[in-house]
Amino acid sequence: MNDEGKINKIREWLGAGSINIFGRPFAGKDAQGLRLANLFDGNLVGGGDILRSINIPKTSSENIKSGKLVPSDDYVKIVLPFLAQPHFANKPLILSSVGRWHGEEDGVIETLNRSAHPLKAVVFLDISNKESHTRWLAREINNDRQSRHDDTEEILKVRFDEFEEKTLPVLDYYQQRGLLITVNGTQTRDQVTNDILDALLKLSN
Repeated sequence: MNDEGKINKIREWLGAGSINIFGRPFAGKDAQGLRLANLFDGNLVGGGDILRSINIPKTSSENIKSGKLVPSDDYVKIVLPFLAQPHFANKPLILSSVGRWHGEEDGVIETLNRSAHPLKAVVFLDISNKESHTRWLAREINNDRQSRHDDTEEILKVRFDEFEEKTLPVLDYYQQRGLLITVNGTQTRDQVTNDILDALLKLSN
């Protein structure tokens, strides 16, 4: 099957469904998410970007600034209803780490179902803490993303801890339900994209 045939088959299977992408800091979630959104004519939605762009409770704002995750109750109230907006209708959603705290998975799945964007796959871009730190060091040279208050080295370590404690169990949850795709995130962007597409094609069969 050629690349066009592969993409068309995945697009047909995906419909208006959603793909949720997870990974450690600097794993390439947004870069790959944007590629998938373009390939499947979908919308890229990042949970963190939503939280940073709206007025949120003070405790949640303080958590974000320190590198911690937003409390689940606040997250559900703020982020999940966002997914049901009318301008997202009839197109797939490519989600960047939406629901990073174990215990939010059922809420994410339910909301996606209600908004007619059923969860079809979860992608884990697997890089180590060491690789993540290396990419953090090179961020100014690569110029891959704008400066953020939570990209300091001290806060990066907090984000590692948050990922290990709260997000790895989320990946286990999706693994048990046959939704998880694990991809080696240390490859080139093109190689990572190709591996994601190959894995999605297998799910679509």
